[in-house]
Amino acid sequence: MAERRGGSPSPETVQTLVDEDFSGERLDGTVFEATTFIDLDLTETHTNGARFVDCVFKGARLNASVHHESAFLNCTFVTCSFFDASFTGCKLTGTMFDRCSFSLLKVTGGDWSLVGLPGADLTGTEFREVRLREADLTHARCIRTSWVGCDLSASWFHGADFTEAMLTGSDISGLDPATTTLTGATVDLQQASALVEALGLHVLPI
Repeated sequence: MAERRGGSPSPETVQTLVDEDFSGERLDGTVFEATTFIDLDLTETHTNGARFVDCVFKGARLNASVHHESAFLNCTFVTCSFFDASFTGCKLTGTMFDRCSFSLLKVTGGDWSLVGLPGADLTGTEFREVRLREADLTHARCIRTSWVGCDLSASWFHGADFTEAMLTGSDISGLDPATTTLTGATVDLQQASALVEALGLHVLPI
């Protein structure tokens, strides 16, 4: 299992649920704490204000699921599928993802600070106006991803690949272009200036 930032352990759980099927259901205000879910089916499930705290998901399917103002706090997702899933205004602070798939994932708003995505294949995913402070994106594949207006301050980018990514309006002040691939990426003027300076060059005003 991938290691959490700082080496902190996954949360301990007190109950295990196997083969639970919530596919197509609405989970409004549902609360689960310290629960391990094995092969959970959340396909096309809608959550609104649901809370999952210190939970572990193994082999969960969240394909085409829709989440609004819900929270997955300090959770761990292992080999889970997020195909075409969307998160709006959700809080995933401290949550860790290990060997998950994210095709067509869309995230709008919310707080994903301290999230762990080391080595994740995020190709084609979209993040807009998301707080991602201190996120772990080491060696993540962020090809053709969209990070518009996101707060990525103090995040880890070492070895990440942002080929053809859209980064405009985001705080990428901690990104070192010498250790990150940015081929064909789109940045704004402020970001371009910061990246040039990070390479040791001096930018003169026009």
